[in-house]
Amino acid sequence: MTVKKKSPTSKPVAAAKPASAKSSTTKTTTKPTQEAKTTQSKEKQKTVPKLSETACKSKKLTTVKAPKVKNPETILYKKKGVILKDLLKDYSNLQKGAPCLNKFQKKAIRRYHREETLKPYQAELIRMQKCLEKKNRKMVILFEGRDAAGKGGTIRRVVRYMNEKHYRIVAMAKPNDEVKSQWYFQKYITQLPRGGEVVLFDRSWYNRAVVEPVFGFCTSEEYKNFMRGVVGFEKDLVRQGTILIKLYFSVIKEEQARRFKRRKTDPLRQWKLSEIDVQAQDRWDDFTNQKYEMLKKTHTNIAPWTIIRSNNKHEARLNAMKIILNAVPYERGNTDLDYVPDSKVVISGAREKEIMDAQRIKLGSFVG
Repeated sequence: MTVKKKSPTSKPVAAAKPASAKSSTTKTTTKPTQEAKTTQSKEKQKTVPKLSETACKSKKLTTVKAPKVKNPETILYKKKGVILKDLLKDYSNLQKGAPCLNKFQKKAIRRYHREETLKPYQAELIRMQKCLEKKNRKMVILFEGRDAAGKGGTIRRVVRYMNEKHYRIVAMAKPNDEVKSQWYFQKYITQLPRGGEVVLFDRSWYNRAVVEPVFGFCTSEEYKNFMRGVVGFEKDLVRQGTILIKLYFSVIKEEQARRFKRRKTDPLRQWKLSEIDVQAQDRWDDFTNQKYEMLKKTHTNIAPWTIIRSNNKHEARLNAMKIILNAVPYERGNTDLDYVPDSKVVISGAREKEIMDAQRIKLGSFVG
């Protein structure tokens, strides 16, 4: 009798399942329905944790910034340098409908507007002049200051519309031997105004206080005699009814140099440049010292000095007119005008002396 051995590799055969059951199970496990998919996606969205705001801020994204390129100040156009800032400004003006103007046209427009702002005050100067004529009063205005400080331009604006019969501009020439032998004030006394007249001195007897000592045109004795006698001379003028206004135009050294340079190249201004003007920059400190001594000894309550900062010519002219108008009690025509001088442009002689004293104490010398 033979017995069959079981092979080790043989496995028990599982019982066969019906086909219908097998297919149903596979369908449910491998191929979920559309509804199941949507529910699963919703559950996933719910389970995904949201990052807090602090966590988002802590996570800094690495972004690469483009290097900043600075625009050039000038660009080359038709082999000429053009300022880019001005070009962009002109372009924006064109977009707004403004006309395209060159620098000369722009300068002419600025000058026109400045002259227009002076006209209401020039009209008041005419009314003031009529008041002086009516009351038979006399007025003397002294215009002093450094070379190229704006004295001549201010004088021309003051008298532009005034009656020529009742004002005079006096600019004394270089004295000859006969004049030198006279009393120093004699040549100026002959130029003083009559009743109802205004006399404007483009440099006055204060030449002896500033210019002549610096260039050696007078002796130290002549200078001392002048400084002792000028205060009494001015007191007599005021006591006898003369309205005396003393204006000193102050300009910084850099601005004076710029104006001298312009005079050298401008054919309409070359006549203003003299040998004394050329030396003004080299003798700047000497002029400053003489200015200080003049303010110290000749600024009085009866005949005070008024300092006008004239780096801006238009502001200096405007404020000079205000000072002149305020010196005469007359009936003003335009009460809406601002007659108060700008405190940044106009200061008293006493205040200027205090400023110069402070400069000398702090720095050891005067600034200007």
